[in-house]
Amino acid sequence: MPAARMRRPQHPWRQRGVAVITALLLTTLAVAIVASLFWQQQVQVRSMENQRLHLQTKWILRGALDWSTLVLDTFRGQYTSLDQPWATPLAETRLDQYIERERVEGENFDATLSGNVTDASSRYNLRNLANASGSVTDQVAFFTNLLRTLQMQQSLADRIADYVYATLPPVTAQTAGETPPGSTQPPATTTPQRRSTVSGKPISLLQVDDLLAVPGITQEMVERLRPFVTVLPSGNTLTTVNVNTAPPELLAALVSNMSVSEANTLVAQRKQAPWKNKADFTTALGNRTVIAGDSWDVTSDWFLVDSRIRLDRAALNAQALIFRPSTPIAGGTRVMWIREN
Repeated sequence: MPAARMRRPQHPWRQRGVAVITALLLTTLAVAIVASLFWQQQVQVRSMENQRLHLQTKWILRGALDWSTLVLDTFRGQYTSLDQPWATPLAETRLDQYIERERVEGENFDATLSGNVTDASSRYNLRNLANASGSVTDQVAFFTNLLRTLQMQQSLADRIADYVYATLPPVTAQTAGETPPGSTQPPATTTPQRRSTVSGKPISLLQVDDLLAVPGITQEMVERLRPFVTVLPSGNTLTTVNVNTAPPELLAALVSNMSVSEANTLVAQRKQAPWKNKADFTTALGNRTVIAGDSWDVTSDWFLVDSRIRLDRAALNAQALIFRPSTPIAGGTRVMWIREN
């Protein structure tokens, strides 16, 4: 008996304590694994929902651009002015009734669309400053006058023109036969000798922000120029400024010896009656002359469409460039690019 008693564990409560702790650890581990699985599943579900919302905003944007194209095609005329329907901005409009989507109980589902159309031809196209043969004299004079009107360094005109020339690809036999948008004539077939002072291989000028690559251009200068200039994919074709939609600063730069206050008088006149042809604008100028005679018109071929879409927790701000020729040509109205913000 004494020997048997000695073989019994003297502290059985210690073994029970270890077993309890082990059970708690296993339970905690199991709960952590299950929680992790649920979290991963929730992340995947939310990711799929975000992808679906993003895809739906894409379709809304596509519908908005189709609608804008239809409006621009419908109101094509002999002149383009700011009193036409395309210039009316679209206020924030609810789209809840137009989107088929599974409703979740208690969900605050919001779908809105707003936007506006801007005449890109109301701004000066920086690509006009140079062509395959070099800088264009009258265009540089036009841009120089704009810089003077904006009280900026006039020497920037030659600098930017030289940069635009450096970014143009050489004209080859292959590219010579291509017809750019808005032109019925192919570009020149000559291959000039480049004399640009820009060193290295500069980046292509695709948007106004690319002016920062020009030596001496600062962000403040870009912001100052932004409302008055643009970059259009027009190839070697000269694009015109629409005097019916151009701001007074640009009108003052277009006409020799004209101040901004005098240009504001012209803007007030066109609000009463837009210029329906070039003769009307020439008559309004009186004895004044235009700096670059082929740089202006009363019609527009290029338009910027800004779209702002809100769909539940997804948001999409986009800008698109639409080419709508004032006279119907092959290819017709089309979207040239879309940039999402």
